[in-house]
Amino acid sequence: MRMRHRFLVLASVLAIAVPAAAQTGLGYLANKLDIAMKNFDAADRNHDGLLSKEEAQNGNVPFIARHFDQIDREHRGHVSKEDVGNYLKSLTRPAPAASGGKP
Repeated sequence: MRMRHRFLVLASVLAIAVPAAAQTGLGYLANKLDIAMKNFDAADRNHDGLLSKEEAQNGNVPFIARHFDQIDREHRGHVSKEDVGNYLKSLTRPAPAASGGKP
């Protein structure tokens, strides 16, 4: 059941991030997500479905290791695949338009 949940989370993240990245020309990020997800489980040494900062730094997930503090928005000390996907989605969203005081 746990593997099914992980698969569904990964599929959801990829379904959202990859088309968004392709539409906005962010194929680089989509590629990074794909690589990170493939290596996530291997880096997860205790197999709890989460990566600590140490696991990320010692595993083959350089993107997650480099951006760990930004991905771990709640400062829990670990990140999930869903956290990684949410971080990447935040990078693909256009910045809100600046309000110049004019309607």
